[in-house]
Amino acid sequence: MAQNRKFHIRRSTIEAVVFLVFLVAIFVPLGVKMGGSNLINTIMNTAHSLLLNTVFYLMGITVLTGALSKLFSEFGVVSTLERFLRPLMKPLYNLPGVAALGALMTFLSDNPAIIAFAKDKEFSSYFKKYQLLSLTNFGTAFGMGFVVLVTMASLGYLGGALVGFAGAVCGSIISTRIMQRSCLKAFPELEAPVAEKGTRTVIEEKSDEQKKDSVFMRFLNAVLDGGKNGVELGLAIIPGVLIITTMVILITFGAGAEGYTGAANQGVPILPWLAEKIHWVFEWLFGFTDMRLIAFPMTALGAVGASLGLLPTFNEAGILDGNAIAVFTAIGMCWSGFLSTHTAMLDTLGYRKAISKALGAHTIAGLCAGIIAHFLYLGISLL
Repeated sequence: MAQNRKFHIRRSTIEAVVFLVFLVAIFVPLGVKMGGSNLINTIMNTAHSLLLNTVFYLMGITVLTGALSKLFSEFGVVSTLERFLRPLMKPLYNLPGVAALGALMTFLSDNPAIIAFAKDKEFSSYFKKYQLLSLTNFGTAFGMGFVVLVTMASLGYLGGALVGFAGAVCGSIISTRIMQRSCLKAFPELEAPVAEKGTRTVIEEKSDEQKKDSVFMRFLNAVLDGGKNGVELGLAIIPGVLIITTMVILITFGAGAEGYTGAANQGVPILPWLAEKIHWVFEWLFGFTDMRLIAFPMTALGAVGASLGLLPTFNEAGILDGNAIAVFTAIGMCWSGFLSTHTAMLDTLGYRKAISKALGAHTIAGLCAGIIAHFLYLGISLL
């Protein structure tokens, strides 16, 4: 017992020292370059600016899209779309037709929505085990897609956003297929079906009891409930936007016209400097002419809401165009914070040993989605 206690104390001490060294290694050089007080003021002012000008704007979008998605569900639009999409699931994704419902719900909400379906015995009975695990990749590729599309369109780049959506769909196919192939190769036992199919359909028509309310009341309830869900989603993205985006801005943008003053959105352009060393890669693959744009896909790895927080700053800097929006939409939708959700999602499904395969497949797919969106946008521009 005494030895174990000493080991834990020693380990915690080492972790504390390593963490402090890491913290000092990051912030001391920034403080030397910007000035200590300017660095602190910039961090606070950037977070405050993001909260007022970005988070509340995104929350407004999530409330409206939440209400609209609830209306889609209430009045049968989702179930109708699902029936149209069912025939595409097997040839494109090697998934049962009911998987289309999972894609629609993550598109209208966020990544974890797919797990609610995967844990449902009736829904999961249509799948083989390896197909069920691949739902983490399939659903994540559409997470917060509605919010991403509406945000891009609100900046005046609807065409680029739609091209990016096509790229994200391609990325979702790549990710799902790679995940299935790698899981079957590593775990052949996953070829077995999850369970016997039930006799009920996954999407059931509303009962007469549910439809007794008037159309007006159903409309009102759907709008209010969907709006509440939008508020919850808007609140959920606050930590990611304020913390991650502030740090990304801090290593992406430089000083203002008057030098370092402690104003918002200033920093030391470390990330563009690193990207500049291999700028030809990003120019050829994504069409990025300004290396500051690389901050969006880097941030989307952890939280797509945080990466959306970069758009107003990019717009003010005049570095946004249709191609960048197409690539951002494709990568933002396909990755949509998968590094922060895949582990928890697969853990919930009880298959931790497939986490590395899911992450690897999705990393490749997100890059492919961005590349496809870029060249697709170039092709359409030439028409």
